[in-house]
Amino acid sequence: MGVTDVLIVGAGPTGLVLACDLARRGAAVRIVDRSPVPPRTSRAKGPNARSLEILDDLGVAEEVLAAGAAPLPMLKYRDRLPVAETDPWADSAPSPDTPYDRGRLIAQWRLEEILRDRLAGYGVRVELGREVTGLAEGPGGRHVDVTFAEGRTERARYVVGCDGAHSSVRKLLGIGFEGTTAEDQVMVCGDVDLADGALDRTRWHQWFDEDGAVMLCPIPGTRTGWWFQAGPERDGRGRPLAPTADGFRRLLARHTALPGPALTRAELLSTYRVNVRMADRFRAGRVFLAGDAAHVHAVAGGLGMNTGIQDAFNLGWKLGLVLAGHAGPELLDTYEEERLPVAARTLDLTSERLRATLEAIRRPGGGLDAAITPDTTGLGVGYRWSSLARGLAEVRAARDDERPAPRPGDRAPDAPCVDAATGARTRLHRVFAGPRTTVLGFGPGSAAVLREVAAAYGDAGVRTCRVYAAHEDRAESGPGEAVVDDEGHAAAAYGRGASDGTGTSTSTVVVVRPDHHLGLSAPAADARSVHAYLHRLHGAARSAERFSGIGGRRR
Repeated sequence: MGVTDVLIVGAGPTGLVLACDLARRGAAVRIVDRSPVPPRTSRAKGPNARSLEILDDLGVAEEVLAAGAAPLPMLKYRDRLPVAETDPWADSAPSPDTPYDRGRLIAQWRLEEILRDRLAGYGVRVELGREVTGLAEGPGGRHVDVTFAEGRTERARYVVGCDGAHSSVRKLLGIGFEGTTAEDQVMVCGDVDLADGALDRTRWHQWFDEDGAVMLCPIPGTRTGWWFQAGPERDGRGRPLAPTADGFRRLLARHTALPGPALTRAELLSTYRVNVRMADRFRAGRVFLAGDAAHVHAVAGGLGMNTGIQDAFNLGWKLGLVLAGHAGPELLDTYEEERLPVAARTLDLTSERLRATLEAIRRPGGGLDAAITPDTTGLGVGYRWSSLARGLAEVRAARDDERPAPRPGDRAPDAPCVDAATGARTRLHRVFAGPRTTVLGFGPGSAAVLREVAAAYGDAGVRTCRVYAAHEDRAESGPGEAVVDDEGHAAAAYGRGASDGTGTSTSTVVVVRPDHHLGLSAPAADARSVHAYLHRLHGAARSAERFSGIGGRRR
């Protein structure tokens, strides 16, 4: 019986992002889904800013941007009349360290198509109509035996359940999914067509009345398609009725100025109840949970799909390094260590945003913009508490002005710069892109460390990049990549003194994890700390004594 490196159960955005990340690392990955056809749903309205960075790293951001649309201004109504318009992003703009300042509207099924195509480019296709019915640890604990509904048993070194809130993987593991379901907080949803020209497609229309609500947002890439969300119809005893096309037409006629027949088609109908639940652990031996299989929460803020995508990006590089034999299996413990607290905070955040939204819509002019805060971009999510975050003391000492420098565990800032070899414009996130750890060197004193890192770890998935200030002498080019911080944005973003070019006292080495989070910041003189950190992620250097000649303390 052959053994797959990683079997992913569930082919939604979480599973597909994980599959793409593992496939590009050369892992033998398979992805299965119980649905006989590709799942088609539009409930998730698109990636937030942080997820766009991840999709950019995977090489699909341009296609997502082309297929989607920018977030729309929200037009709010009361008693069928427009009463207010709000653009939650009116005061937001891209910045040098954050090129994506907002998310993108795109139907979930279209995003999944893009990711499936990307995955197919690695020779991996979703295996449809395959339902997992059993999981068992194999002999010696070296693999998992996975049983499918058709009776076949197959083996994988690791299994990841990305199979949604009703996860079969989670249930088979016996992992608790504690929380609450608010039976009184109900919404009916679907994809609908409206008569051509029925509504302005440059707005997200929101009718909030005392006796109900209807929300219509145009689906990008369609001429007449809309996302429909509404408070449900109810029977004589106040119980919510199941969604139907005729029910949607009645709701449309009741709350909007549109006649019911303006709705010409309705499909993918569903009822949404507010569930706030989280698995009590994200790992059981060689089996992991990600996305909705691990946590579900209120829809406010649009963080469901996005939190799953970010789970996948955290887990993928760790599985990749362990499978390649670089890191020990204990690295996988940091997945739960880092993502479980993030999930817990997301549950709290979305519950608070739901409360704020329900309060806002009681007043004329209130709407879904109440759910949007800087927290919902995902850009502030980090892991400062993680055992993989090292060098806090050095970061605190590196900056004493009013702009705080990023700390280990934080998202690594982007910055526009120039490729030192070609003179072409680039940016740091382009340097980071791909399944490798990046070691940045700021200041002349970092050159020796970068040379040692390149010699010791260049074949083990580590790249080096020297960040030159505009005025620095670049006559001595070392190994690896090099960029010129021609406008000082990189030095500003990382809080480095590299721009003064005065010597080794200001020189710093920063290790950026494959998921674009800072792992370590250390003075260039402390090469041993750099070595120790890379050793944890990438195994023993080809020659550990290479680092012995560069002074510094051990950690």
